[in-house]
Amino acid sequence: MLRQNLQQKLLQKLSPQQIQFIKLLQVPTVSLDARIKEELEENPALEDLSLSNLNDPVEEYPDKDPDDTYDAEEKTDDFDEFNIDDYLQEDNINDYSSKYDQNSDDEDEKKEMPIAVQSSFYENLQEQLDLIPLSDKDFQIGQQLIGSLDDDGYLRRSVASLIDDLAFSQNVFAEEEEVEEMLKVIQNFEPAGIGARDLQECLLIQLRKKDQSNPYIIKAIRVVEDYLDEFTRKHYDKLEKALNISSEELKEIIAEILRLNPKPGDSGAVTTKQLQIIPDFHISNKEGTLVLTLNSQNAPELKVSRSYQEMFQHYDKTSQKDKKLKEAVQFVKQKLDSAKWFIDAIKQRQQTLLKTMNAIMHYQYDYFLTGDDRNLKPMILKDIADRIGMDISTVSRVANSKYVQTEFGTFLLKSFFSEAIQTESGEEVSNKEVKKILEECIGNEDKRHPLADEKLAEILKEKGYNIARRTVAKYREAMNIPVARLRKEL
Repeated sequence: MLRQNLQQKLLQKLSPQQIQFIKLLQVPTVSLDARIKEELEENPALEDLSLSNLNDPVEEYPDKDPDDTYDAEEKTDDFDEFNIDDYLQEDNINDYSSKYDQNSDDEDEKKEMPIAVQSSFYENLQEQLDLIPLSDKDFQIGQQLIGSLDDDGYLRRSVASLIDDLAFSQNVFAEEEEVEEMLKVIQNFEPAGIGARDLQECLLIQLRKKDQSNPYIIKAIRVVEDYLDEFTRKHYDKLEKALNISSEELKEIIAEILRLNPKPGDSGAVTTKQLQIIPDFHISNKEGTLVLTLNSQNAPELKVSRSYQEMFQHYDKTSQKDKKLKEAVQFVKQKLDSAKWFIDAIKQRQQTLLKTMNAIMHYQYDYFLTGDDRNLKPMILKDIADRIGMDISTVSRVANSKYVQTEFGTFLLKSFFSEAIQTESGEEVSNKEVKKILEECIGNEDKRHPLADEKLAEILKEKGYNIARRTVAKYREAMNIPVARLRKEL
């Protein structure tokens, strides 16, 4: 039996324009240029003023009645010569891959970071293998071993699996002893320690290549062979008793071990291009007054193509339209709409960035004047969202990927957000202030008797910060500072 009922639902949907804005808001300045190039290549109705004739008048996007429709049954032969594919091919000859002129005072921002040319880690090992007189079988085994090393230079795979790979992929049938012998050959290559199967073997390979007449080298080999666990845990008193040596001798032995490279593959790794940090904002101090500016790369000069507008207006006014022409006009209108939405999204992005950063700057005004972490106020995303009247997720997207350049460094916006801690006097301070004091205490401690977390909590309590030991441990771990035992030095 059919039943009819009425339901009321509250739904929230994002329009394509909103989705485009959200994606653009997350893009940092260093990637915005590439994103604009991508849009220019995909949409010929969008133009960059820096690449077009600057004398051409910039025309606004024409208003179009959304109710306009075309009769698919109307046919005419008067417009058969119009070919949208030919037009698109002609339009795409513009060199969109050239660099945009962002009117920046700093020309270095427009230049690529130079990359040093050098051989890769595997190429270096292969060159060394080529210089050794080997049989074809041993050469193939050597190549398989080199290709099986990880980025740190270790051989993490078992000999049995390497034998299987040789048999299945290269039709080479090798014995375990043959693979072990070739592994010893690889382990004699540079950098020292390459081809080891664990950290202990890596350190021993390097130590055995050193001067064996040095007594400290001999004792360092014994430490790595028999007392590596005690060494890594810094149980120095146990090492002194086991080796029957003084603290000064142990210091020399430890110094020899610390000179070794635990990741020999890193020393020959190929040079990679590091991501440049291009600040999205600049804050300058003009005689005690903070001035905020947006990086000019965030404000590209984009416009809707005039030729596309004229073509749209011309064919829109045509009295008779066949199916082919209707599809062409709809395609042009779609590209014009897309270009306008993209330009609007870029403008909205600029306004949101400035609005958010301006609120952060005024909230942390004393900090940006001095650069002192102790002037950093407790601030959460909701504080800024309430000030600018936007959603917390919008502030989060800005804070997580944008940088600001100040007179005392360049920082990620996210680093200015922190939780509040109440002092004994009732004043709320940022937990970054507590971390700063912890860092100073640990930096000034006696390394022979480093401060435990309980002692650090006592020091903070004396300074007026009532912090529990577990909270001290949490902050210490967040700053990548090891426990007291691992900070101990002789």
